[in-house]
Amino acid sequence: MNPVSKISRYNWVKFGVLLATALGIFLFSFFPAQVEKFYSTGVYPGRLVKDVLWIYIVFKLIWGLNYDRLGIEYQLGISKATYTKEEVTVLTNQLIAKLNECRRQIKDTVLPQPALDTIYREASRSYQTASYHFDFLNYSSRSVKGSLFSGIGDYMGFSGYYNPFTGEAQLRTDIPRMLIPFITCHEMAHQLGYASESEANFVGYLAASASSNVYFRYSVYNDLFSYAQGEEIFMYGKGSDYKAFENVVLYNKTHLDTLVKKDRREVRDFFNKRRNRISPAISGLYDQYLKMNKQTKGINSYNEVIGWLLSYQKKYGKL
Repeated sequence: MNPVSKISRYNWVKFGVLLATALGIFLFSFFPAQVEKFYSTGVYPGRLVKDVLWIYIVFKLIWGLNYDRLGIEYQLGISKATYTKEEVTVLTNQLIAKLNECRRQIKDTVLPQPALDTIYREASRSYQTASYHFDFLNYSSRSVKGSLFSGIGDYMGFSGYYNPFTGEAQLRTDIPRMLIPFITCHEMAHQLGYASESEANFVGYLAASASSNVYFRYSVYNDLFSYAQGEEIFMYGKGSDYKAFENVVLYNKTHLDTLVKKDRREVRDFFNKRRNRISPAISGLYDQYLKMNKQTKGINSYNEVIGWLLSYQKKYGKL
C-alpha cells in the first residue's frame, strides 16, 4: 500500500471527527434551554471538571503512578539500547531460527486451537517459571478474561487491554489463536505494574519464552520477529543501498519455514479483511495518551522492545 495514501486517509478521518464535533457544538447552540440546563448550570460551574479530577486521582492511585516507576531498567540493571541495522539484522535472523525451531515441534500442519482458559492458566505458569530467575515477576492472582467488546476490536484497534479500575486483563477472543498467548502475557505484565508498552512487551517475552509449552514460545517469537523485521526493513529502507534492502527482505522470506509463512499469512489475511477507516483515528487518540504518559514515541513505543531485547542479550547472553 502507498504510505502517502494511508496517511492521507488517516488525516481525513481525523478531520471528519473534528468536523462532526464542531457541527455538534454548533447545532447544540440553537437550543438555549438545553444550553442553560446542561452547560451554563451543569458542566460550566465545574461539576464535570470535579468528576474528571476524581477519576484522574483514583486512576493514578490505583495504577497510573506505574508510569513514573524505575521499572525493568532498574530491576534487571539494563538500559534500552540504541542499535545499528546490523545488530537488528542479527536479532531478526536469530528470531527466524527460534520461530522455525518451535514450528517444527508443532507436528500438525494446522496449528492447535487450545481453549482460552488453558492459555490463561499456562500464561500464569509461565510467569511462575520466570519468577524463579527474576522474583519480581511473581504473578500470584490470575485475573484474565475475554473482553465483552471483542466485536468492536476492529474499530477500536485493540487485541487486549488492562482495566486499571477492576484489575483485570481482558483479551480479544476473536483473533487468531496463535497470537493470544503472548498478548495474555503482555496484559499480565500491566497487571504487575509495567505501564510502558515496550516494558510490557519485554516482560511478556520473559514470561512466554520461559514456558515449557512450545505453542507459547512460538507465539512470543512470532510477535518479536514482526517487531524486529519491521525495524530492520525500516532501517534499511531509509538508506540509499537498495540492494542491501532487497537482500534482507529476500533472506527473511527464504529462511522462514514454509509453515511459519503459512501461519503468518493467515494472521495477516485476518486483519486485512477487517481494515476500516475508524481504527486509525482511535489509534491516534491512544498515541496521544501514551505520549502524555512519558512514552514519547506514542503507539510506536511497542517497537522499543527491540532495544530491551538487545540489552538483555548483551547482559545475559540468551534470547
